[in-house]
Amino acid sequence: MARAAPERSASLHADPGAPRHVAIIMDGNGRWASERGLPRLAGHRAGADNLQRVLRTLDSSGVGFVTLYAFSTENWNRPTAEVNGLLELMRSVIGDCVEELHQRKVRIRHLGELDNIPASLADATREAVERTARNTGLNLCVAFDYGGRSEVVRAVRRIVASGVSEDEVTEQLIRDNLYLPDVPDPDLIIRTAGEQRLSNFLIWQAAYSEYYQTPAYWPDFDDVEVERALNEFKRRRRRFGALPEE
Repeated sequence: MARAAPERSASLHADPGAPRHVAIIMDGNGRWASERGLPRLAGHRAGADNLQRVLRTLDSSGVGFVTLYAFSTENWNRPTAEVNGLLELMRSVIGDCVEELHQRKVRIRHLGELDNIPASLADATREAVERTARNTGLNLCVAFDYGGRSEVVRAVRRIVASGVSEDEVTEQLIRDNLYLPDVPDPDLIIRTAGEQRLSNFLIWQAAYSEYYQTPAYWPDFDDVEVERALNEFKRRRRRFGALPEE
């Protein structure tokens, strides 16, 4: 049986038409930097600086869950210097942001693996998750060393190891063995920088998500861009396979 999704404190300015869960593929940091004659890591730093702005806007709009695609299992294939820079940047972001997020009652969640990343970063991640575990505000889910296919494989392996018979395998059982089974599926998935791929992100959970892509690079994805995405979501008619109402 899946656990109920955690409750959160209601925002004073919450929009009843807002998606409950927004997932974001934060793309375009490197291109943002290249167009300015800067190293790619400068773009990643600019993208990290943009996080708090976007989170505040989504939180004030009544969004209860935000999942950020911070580092994929495929990102290990990037140049070593860039990978090391991204890992250090993540550790720095955790150190700089956790206290402020905690004061705002944001609950930090992690999905992905911690075994492959430096011990200092793994420890910082666990500490951030533990420190904010009882918070009742926005749930911030960070997908770091995460891949959608590997998540499903992990779930299947756990089910097989538990000795469940073939007839007992259901969609709900698979969901119960995903990284964060209590988090609702994303209503809206945003991808920046004009790309139109899912890139192995939440492939089980995204079955009925609405997609929104923008040419804006992630460091430029500001309050106005967030509002555009939310307004576009409100115009969508979600039927989940059913026929439209007459």
